[in-house]
Amino acid sequence: MSQWFTDSFKSEFERTSEQLGRFNLAVFGKTGVGKSTLINAIFGEEVARTGIGEPVTRGSHLYLDKRGRLGLIDTEGLEVGRDDKQLIGDLRKLIRTTRRLPLAEQMHVAWYCVRPMDRRFEDSEADFIRELDRLGVPTLVVLTQVPRDDQGRFHPDAIAMAHHIADMGLPIVGHPHMTNAARDRFTGQPAHGLMELLRETFRTTPEAVHEALASAQTIDPQAKKSVAQRAVTAAAATAAGVAATPIPFADAAALVPIQLGMMARISHVFNIPFDRAAMLAVASTSAATVGGRTAVTNLIKLLPGAGSITGGVIGAGVASAFTFAMGQAWISVCERVAQGRFRTASGVLDNAAVRKAFTDEFARRAPQIRRE
Repeated sequence: MSQWFTDSFKSEFERTSEQLGRFNLAVFGKTGVGKSTLINAIFGEEVARTGIGEPVTRGSHLYLDKRGRLGLIDTEGLEVGRDDKQLIGDLRKLIRTTRRLPLAEQMHVAWYCVRPMDRRFEDSEADFIRELDRLGVPTLVVLTQVPRDDQGRFHPDAIAMAHHIADMGLPIVGHPHMTNAARDRFTGQPAHGLMELLRETFRTTPEAVHEALASAQTIDPQAKKSVAQRAVTAAAATAAGVAATPIPFADAAALVPIQLGMMARISHVFNIPFDRAAMLAVASTSAATVGGRTAVTNLIKLLPGAGSITGGVIGAGVASAFTFAMGQAWISVCERVAQGRFRTASGVLDNAAVRKAFTDEFARRAPQIRRE
């Protein structure tokens, strides 16, 4: 891999990593309601663990565990209904401390978890949710470990609990969410409700951290793709701006930093680490072996009508279309990587398969273009 590509792609990878920031989720509820199982189900195996992270403020019992694009805020040694005064004090301190910090350092949403089969929701829990609202923390109530029959009907106790909480008029987002985070290996009870909870969380979370949330979660590939599409659209618009005054074809390398940034950003969304993303980019574009301008030249030759611009100039339309097609092709590659494809029987990367997937999608996405 050439030093040019390594340095350029790494620089963009690090820059876009900072831009994506982090989604911070606070999870509250009584001990044993299944908080860790719920977190692991949506954000990947063994994300949640006991005694996590560092205190969010000095002397606090709120702990922040940073896991890539995910920040988990949890309590240690304290419980709602028993240590409310201490918990509320720590929450106030956290909100006050982070209010003026960048959005990536703030608490974005809280899940309050209740196990309805315990048939108990205490006044102290309702008061805690009201306090979260007073502190400006959007809160979703999550009913955990909810049984459901073959017709999709929830257990009567869960329905009764949901109605009880709704009738209290608590300041929560939407309605209580019925979930079962993991299949019960003894009863066969399947997981359910996770996608609905995740999508409500997206709707509640500031749009500026949607990329981080899309990257952190592991159950909704469409959410990743939707966020990646936005990165492509933005890059295509930037490329059009660069070529608003047409640039000589010989200067096509001016588009490369835009496209590398786009590819790096999409790699983060699909949770592809730098080393692997760099290898995939090399296999896709041959950029590392032929240099920036020649890589652009080779890809443009895949476009219908490309002969009309070779040796001429590239205007806004061509630059935008080229970048858009490249972004769509890269999303296709990243999707397949997330599905575990492109590995040979011996486990190594199948470069030929990667390049074919990229170039096929690139050519399919590219419109007919003419000399500008």
